[in-house]
Amino acid sequence: MTDLYQPKPEHKFTFGLWTVGNVGRDPFGEPTRPFVSPVDLVKMLGEIGAYGVNLHDNDLVPIDATPAQQTRIVADFKRALDDNGLVVPMATTNLFSDPAFKDGAFTANDSRVRAYALQKTMRSIDLGVELGASYYVFWGGREGTESDTTKDPVEALERFRYALNFLCAYVIDQGYELKFALEAKPNEPRSDIYLPTTGAMLGFIETLDHSEMVGVNPEVAHEHMAGLNFLHAVAQAWDAGKLFHIDLNDQNYARYDQDLRFGSQNPKAAFFLVKFLEQVGYDGPRHFDAHAYRTEDLAGVRDFAAGCMRTYLILKEKVQRFNADPEIQALLAEINADDGSMTPFVGGYTSQKAASLKDYRFDRAALGARGLNYERLDQLVIELLLGVR
Repeated sequence: MTDLYQPKPEHKFTFGLWTVGNVGRDPFGEPTRPFVSPVDLVKMLGEIGAYGVNLHDNDLVPIDATPAQQTRIVADFKRALDDNGLVVPMATTNLFSDPAFKDGAFTANDSRVRAYALQKTMRSIDLGVELGASYYVFWGGREGTESDTTKDPVEALERFRYALNFLCAYVIDQGYELKFALEAKPNEPRSDIYLPTTGAMLGFIETLDHSEMVGVNPEVAHEHMAGLNFLHAVAQAWDAGKLFHIDLNDQNYARYDQDLRFGSQNPKAAFFLVKFLEQVGYDGPRHFDAHAYRTEDLAGVRDFAAGCMRTYLILKEKVQRFNADPEIQALLAEINADDGSMTPFVGGYTSQKAASLKDYRFDRAALGARGLNYERLDQLVIELLLGVR
């Protein structure tokens, strides 16, 4: 492995305990790998050059742990972080695994479940802040329905809004420096999940009491599950100033949530994503929310994690080659050339500008006849990715 592709903490690559700790269970099969303790997972991530590790509350502390057990577990975990030079940039709450949340957490019809979800999240926020987290992610894994006869969607959104307003106020009251990031997903494990896309989340955020505290955590697989373009979702979030965190993996379009190794399914889409993140200067963690194949043993999990980071760095180098390639850049300049004829219409509205534009005579036939050279440009990108440029 060349130094160019060797992960370093400065790259801000992170993994969740639930990713590298996944035991290979799926809906049709039992685990294929043994449980590995969070302490040992931190050690492994430190050895392969990761920057940090993220967690749900119960990834670290079992849901039925006593206060004394939690104190010991957290102390051991902190020691492992220090010993291996890792940080915890993000934390979240598991509000989907326990049977109590079978009808959702913040949107459940049972008010006791909603109150318990708030309690559990406050305690999890405390734990995340104790470990140093700056971001707190909300994925509403059970916030949805199988049948619309069971819930009023407007009331469900109001319940979700109440929960986030309450938790924002809690964070402010505690004096925590913490940003919330909402993660969208269209379906699975519920038939339909509320706020299923990043765009839906962005619209919802503007209805919150403290919208300045809340952004999004878009995930490759979740947008691709809906047949959408992930880059466009990320760009919209960035444009809105709401790209607080990001989940990197890969996914075959319109399938179940596959959480494949980053760049392994659609390297072209991954290339343009890396290009965007690097060129706009995104400075947050690059979090890999993916899982090793069920076929892998623990050595294979290590290969998987190293592969996620290595692919990102390879694509980052491809971006540099793209930017330096004279033929690609010349073609882009030609495609985007401006002869200056539209300069009088540039800028904000004036009545004179509008009148002048209405009277301007365009050569519509010439506009339609012009070839744009997009085929050639795209082929050059393919050749770059395939290693022949």
